[in-house]
Amino acid sequence: MAITTSRRVSLPLPLPLLPLLSLLLPAPAGAVDWLVKPSLRLRESYTDNALRAPPGQAQSDFITEIAPAIALIGTGPRLRVHLDYSWHKYLSGQRADTDNHQLHAAADAELVKDWFFIDANASVSRRNISPFGPQLIDDLPDTDNASTVRTTSISPYLRHRFRGLATGELRYTRNTVESGGELLSVHSDEMEVLLSGEPRAGGWSWNASHDVRRTQDSKLMPVRMQRSSVGLRYPFSSKWAATASAGTEKEGYISTSGKAPEGRFWSLGGVWTPSPRTSVAFSTGKRFFGTTYSLDANFLQRHTNWQLSYSENITTMPTQFSRLGDRDAAQLLDQLWRGIFPNARDRRLRIDAFLRYANSLGPERGAINYFSHRYFLQKQLKLTMARATAKSTLLAGITAVDRTAQTASGVDSGLLPGVEFGSEDRTRQIGGNVGWSWQASSRTSVNVNAGYASVRSLSVPRRDNNITVTAGYNRLLQPDMTASIELRHTRHASNRGGDYRENGVSATLTMQF
Repeated sequence: MAITTSRRVSLPLPLPLLPLLSLLLPAPAGAVDWLVKPSLRLRESYTDNALRAPPGQAQSDFITEIAPAIALIGTGPRLRVHLDYSWHKYLSGQRADTDNHQLHAAADAELVKDWFFIDANASVSRRNISPFGPQLIDDLPDTDNASTVRTTSISPYLRHRFRGLATGELRYTRNTVESGGELLSVHSDEMEVLLSGEPRAGGWSWNASHDVRRTQDSKLMPVRMQRSSVGLRYPFSSKWAATASAGTEKEGYISTSGKAPEGRFWSLGGVWTPSPRTSVAFSTGKRFFGTTYSLDANFLQRHTNWQLSYSENITTMPTQFSRLGDRDAAQLLDQLWRGIFPNARDRRLRIDAFLRYANSLGPERGAINYFSHRYFLQKQLKLTMARATAKSTLLAGITAVDRTAQTASGVDSGLLPGVEFGSEDRTRQIGGNVGWSWQASSRTSVNVNAGYASVRSLSVPRRDNNITVTAGYNRLLQPDMTASIELRHTRHASNRGGDYRENGVSATLTMQF
């Protein structure tokens, strides 16, 4: 077992780390290769509008940031761990000094070979309370429209292949989503039974599942969801296959339409795989809320990877917070960088660094997730493209999301006191983000990022637009020391007032140990 580190760093560990660390204790670690990378970031920033005030009221400020961090990657035949944690201390002249934690951690282990497994995830991040109003900018102090969200997920499961019959899986999942000030406190317990049949004569296969979930929201009565389904897949050729599924579902919440959110469902679709690098899966069907459509397409070239998806589903904002934020983008970059960076650990660190820059300096990629206790019908279309060569990396994405509330809005009145009542009954978001990195030489690189997010309420006449453009220059001073300069322009506009513009410049020194 190899461990790469030069000193111990003492950092305040947030509570969501504890379940992840406890998972590692019984794991088989004898053959695990560990990489530990502590670091420290020192940043001095200037902004001409620290409080994001309207024109004529802007106040400039200098902000000092001190951010120790640690990255940990463990890889082995029966254990994988990935952790990226940082603590940020902000010293500001316009507001009281603040600090926050940022964490993205995931682990999975095979505790009993071919039988018993466990997955765990944890995250800590700042989030927008409302999609309307001032949005988050990492370099600036928080506004009243931001709070810290902590999520944890632990999922032990049994999985075994019964030769000639099926692969069976019995999974239990415990999810929690919490935020300071009791804005959100949600936990759920879920039990799933999954069966995936062995291919039969002619290549056809089957699957079946039964899922029961109980959700407890601090502001609501417990909700019990139940869903059962069976599915078939029949190949017509090596490139084409037909799919079909049917079942029953019961979501359990009280709908504002007066119609119970339950009933039978079905879907018909197909899968096209013209090559190992291209696949398209599509379907249409019926659920209790109407006709549904889905699409999942992937196209991989030598230097470019495309992913297009469309989905319709019942969801909640705590569920959206629990999803791994950049999983799709990370997978696209991982596929493209395998030939450029063969070492998996080094590739993972580079992906983390690229996505951290692209996210921290632009509007939230994809849909803006906000605080709510309500259930929504969400329709989402998403296109992501990644292009990578030895010298440059380009990541671009476009997302369109339509959300229609299925439950009453009164439960959210305490969350959003400054937002017009009912403005989130139905919202439509369109967002785009482009991030580009160019390795000018072995010691210097250039980063450019541009993001746009438009949020529109279809229930009241409100529309907010957010634009951020950034550019940065990085210089490697020593093997473990990097200096960078970044410029930023941010603009927010709304037909309900509160417009602002902000420009900033920062100088950063990052040291790895």
